[in-house]
Formats: sequence, C-alpha cells, structure tokens
Amino acid sequence: METFASSLGFRALWTPELLVSIVIVAIFYCWLIRKTKTGSVKKSFFFMSGLLALYLGWGSPLYVFGHVMMTIHMLQMVFAYFVAVPLLILGIPTKWYETFLKSKWAFRPLRYIWNPVAALLLFNGLFSFYHVPLMFDTLMQAPFLHSLYQWVLLLTAALMWWFILAPVPSSYKLRELRRIFYIFANGLLITPACALIIFAPNAMYAVYTDPLIWANVMAYCLPGGTGPEALLTAFGSPESLQFLDARTDQQLAGVLMKVFQEIVYGISIGYVFKQWLKKEKLQDGELTISDIPRS
Repeated sequence: METFASSLGFRALWTPELLVSIVIVAIFYCWLIRKTKTGSVKKSFFFMSGLLALYLGWGSPLYVFGHVMMTIHMLQMVFAYFVAVPLLILGIPTKWYETFLKSKWAFRPLRYIWNPVAALLLFNGLFSFYHVPLMFDTLMQAPFLHSLYQWVLLLTAALMWWFILAPVPSSYKLRELRRIFYIFANGLLITPACALIIFAPNAMYAVYTDPLIWANVMAYCLPGGTGPEALLTAFGSPESLQFLDARTDQQLAGVLMKVFQEIVYGISIGYVFKQWLKKEKLQDGELTISDIPRS
C-alpha cells in the first residue's frame, strides 16, 4: 500500500478541485455570518467540521484508497452521510432557515418528498440499493453516474437528518418521542444492507476482486495518461495491495458501517432528549423564550 501511495500524484491523493470548492464555501459562510450578524462559535465549529468531514468522505487520500479496500470506502460513507450532513445542518444559523422557510419558494421543488416517511425510505432505500453488487460495480465504472448518485444520496441524507435534528423548533414535523422512534427506524432499515455485506458467503464486489474492473475504476482517479494497462503491469490486482483478503475486508466494512451508524444515532438520541428537556423546562416556566439559542 505504501508503494502504491508513493506512486500517486498530488491530484490523485488530495483531490484539489474538491478542496478548493470547500474552501470557497467556508469563506462564503464566514462572509455571510459577518454580513447577517448571526451564528455563534459553536455553529461555526459545526459547519467547518462538517466541511472537513465531507472532504474526508468525498476527497482526501481516503477517496483513492477506497478503490482498493471496501473498509476504507465504507469509512468514506460514514464521513459523508453520517458525520458531515448533520454537522452542516447544525452549523447553519436558525435565522437563515427561518428566512428560507418564509420565502415563497420554500420546499416547492421538494413538496412531494418533504415529509419524514419519504425521507426515511428514500435515504435508506438509496443507500441499500447502492450496495447491491451489480449496482455498486456499475456505478464505480461510470464516474458521472457515480457522482450524480453521491449528490442524490447527500440530498436525501440531508432530508432525513432534517427530521432527526429539527434545527428550526417552529417547524417540527415530529414530536420528540416520535423522533426517537424515527431514529430507531433508520437504524433498522439500514441493517439489511449491512447484514448482506457482513454475512455474504464470499466477496461480492468485482471492483475489489476482478483485476481488470479494478484497473478500469482506478484509472478514473488518476491523472490522464495512466491507463488500466499501466496499473495492471505495476500492481497486478487489488488483492496485492490489500492487507486483508477481499471477503474479510467486506465483512469488516459492514461491521464498521453498522457500529459507526449506531454510535451516531445514539448521539442523535441524546441530542433529541436535550431538546426535549429544554422544551419541558420552557413549559414548566423554568426557561423563557430568550433562554433558548436561536442563532
């Protein structure tokens, strides 16, 4: 793996085009925070951490190594959809959400799917479908379709996390107890995909077992001029770069996804309980509206 890493250039390892885009978003966020005089240090920390997690999920050396080992690819999924998305949602000031919600364009393009059940089924359905071997191998060999699928998955993840985190108290679609059941439902619906990966009797994904398919997929990540033939000549197969056999790597990927997902959802349940406690104290007269942060 070390020899493989040393043979890659800066662009292949660090995805500078994504890094530049994220830096631009971060600068725009800071400028908008100053202009609107909203936000807080905590929200800024959440948003910047979310951008970092998104870079780790969609770029960084993890991106290219995710084409060698499925465990690393699954770690990318965790960063992008279970860490970055909730942090970005929490990092946006409440007043920005309220301004958008009051606009006449709010939710018009999403009016058919802007509800908890649709969000639940869309994200978990698309996530599970992505890990069907035929679908996975097909998308990995089609860069445009793969990028498009990633964006759709990101948007549906944002929709799903919106109903979990409820960042705008006045727009709650689910009461706190129902949100906790909603989190459990998400955990249940993603379990079959993890179970398929963990308990499959053999390695299912040709990207990690078939040298020709792996070389074709990897060639898309490298600078122009590096073709599949050169990769096959230099490294032979993905298995020569893996420190685990393909089936063990696949099982570890499934376990990693399930464990990290449970950790993130557990933290989310704690967050919902905290919101619930604030609400109960407000109703009991222990807090005033001004005690609840709105920025």
